[in-house]
Amino acid sequence: MIAKTAEDGGEFHGPSISEFFPDVLFEIAGIPVTRIHLIQFLATAAIVLIFTLGTRRMQIVPGRFQSLVEMGLDFVRVNIAEDLLGKKDGQRFLPILTTMFFMILFFNITGIIPFLNIAGSSIVAVPLLLALVSYVTFIYAGIKKSPKNFFKNSLFPSGVPPFLYIIVTPLEFISTFIIRPVTLTLRLLMNMIVGHLMLVLFFSATQFFLVTLGGWWSLLAAGSFAFGLAFTLFEILVAVLQAYVFTILTAVYIQLAVAEEH
Repeated sequence: MIAKTAEDGGEFHGPSISEFFPDVLFEIAGIPVTRIHLIQFLATAAIVLIFTLGTRRMQIVPGRFQSLVEMGLDFVRVNIAEDLLGKKDGQRFLPILTTMFFMILFFNITGIIPFLNIAGSSIVAVPLLLALVSYVTFIYAGIKKSPKNFFKNSLFPSGVPPFLYIIVTPLEFISTFIIRPVTLTLRLLMNMIVGHLMLVLFFSATQFFLVTLGGWWSLLAAGSFAFGLAFTLFEILVAVLQAYVFTILTAVYIQLAVAEEH
């Protein structure tokens, strides 16, 4: 969404945080639906369509589309799930890790698609939901692995003198059960918000210099447009990287939960 420029006096107005709180378009069963929700629906439909078509009629010698889908699935399986959790636990948690990776990726990438121009993960509900899923998953994995010792070993790590537990235990509780979901949420949310604001700033400045001011200011429009294109490429990298980081951190938390000392 391009920030507006005021026609009276040609005043420039940069992007605002209000863009992440768009007007309600309509309601479904009393639930308000905004432009960002529609983008989320579209991204979800794209995920379902791509993986349905890519895996519906799989062949021994895959075509280009099937190969691309398999490469994506193998990336999560080999480089995240099995690499950190091993084959057994990797296969157990592969569905949730795969879903998490591609959901974040597709929701993030909408931020650079023309006419969408905002990430579906740029409102707190999405990263918070995913962080809660990650949170519940690694706690479940730890309890499943060691029902009696998971919380004990998490809060009272071995090798620490007993008199230090009064300091160590609260720190372990905060770092393990509070900071993890909070940092997962904020890292994804802030990256998507800042990325959107930067893109809107560059391209709205281009429009302002070129259309509103004109003349020699058009030279600045060329510069801001070039920065906008460069930052768009950077945002693609960020979209992929944030999906990878979120998923691999979830896998790391699961790996820590199923470690032998638990």
